[in-house]
Amino acid sequence: MALAFDDTTESRRDGLIWIPGRTFTMGSNDHYPEEAPAHPVTVDGFWMAETPVTNRQFKEFVQATGHVTIAEKTPDPKDYPGAKREMLRAGSLLFTQPKSVDGPDISQWWTFKFGANWRRPLGGLSDLRGKLDHPVVHVAYADAVAYARWAGMDLPTEAEWELAARGGVDDTEFAWGNELARGGMPMANTWSGTFPTNSTKPKGQERTSPVRSFPPNGFGLYDMIGNVWEWTSDYWSTRHPEPAKHSCCIQSNPRGRDAEASYDPRQPEIRIARRVLKGGSHLCAPNYCRRYRPAARHAEPEDTSTSHVGFRCVRRTEGEAK
Repeated sequence: MALAFDDTTESRRDGLIWIPGRTFTMGSNDHYPEEAPAHPVTVDGFWMAETPVTNRQFKEFVQATGHVTIAEKTPDPKDYPGAKREMLRAGSLLFTQPKSVDGPDISQWWTFKFGANWRRPLGGLSDLRGKLDHPVVHVAYADAVAYARWAGMDLPTEAEWELAARGGVDDTEFAWGNELARGGMPMANTWSGTFPTNSTKPKGQERTSPVRSFPPNGFGLYDMIGNVWEWTSDYWSTRHPEPAKHSCCIQSNPRGRDAEASYDPRQPEIRIARRVLKGGSHLCAPNYCRRYRPAARHAEPEDTSTSHVGFRCVRRTEGEAK
């Protein structure tokens, strides 16, 4: 069932779109285990930014506040016991397309690039020329929170984000239906070709795209799927909670609140909380990562920034701040 989008001045305000509150089915039982179980939740209405935060907007924030992002700071050795000292330099994770790969080791296409940050997305002498309307990338969780507070907003919860991403459409694989491409036309900026070695996109278009380059969803929101992953304020959990057995007990405005449970068990010596990312990115591909769906979710350490993670903001009505 699809809800009609009310495209009126009352539903739009200052680049924000009103997302009506409702009960919806969050998660999925059909894909990755961390998306299960599918369960009903109720979310109050809220305002959400029409697009991810762009380089233009983030530049305005930095000019107004002098904010220095995590990627521009030298890491503190105390936070990374056992790390090689030569690696403790300012930088961020950068995807580079390899010519060939041997096995699943992601270090064949992900590199910690010294000097990579939101101003220099490819490191070196790269810059933002021609990219001011692309989503900002190389932003860690604290950077996204700082921007949101400066703008008088907040980051969405995972439930808010998923409700908005579905665009009022229930029981479909994607926000626009059950086919990744509609009539052969791509509906979002995802990988085209075989990941990670072969991209069939035109040269220069393999990474992020300007916001609004693809059709909006049923609420009028752009780039909720693909382009860049987006930070949410919820701590990571390996599964959703089991659904309530009675309608009276459906979760209302759920939050992921357990920071300690979000730590990566593969790195017990590093005590850095992980948050939930949503939406997939331009690197999601059918042969590798099918996370270009509203139900999909991914864990990201709060201190980590990459070339395919950004964010957008929400504003809740008075009395509903979380």
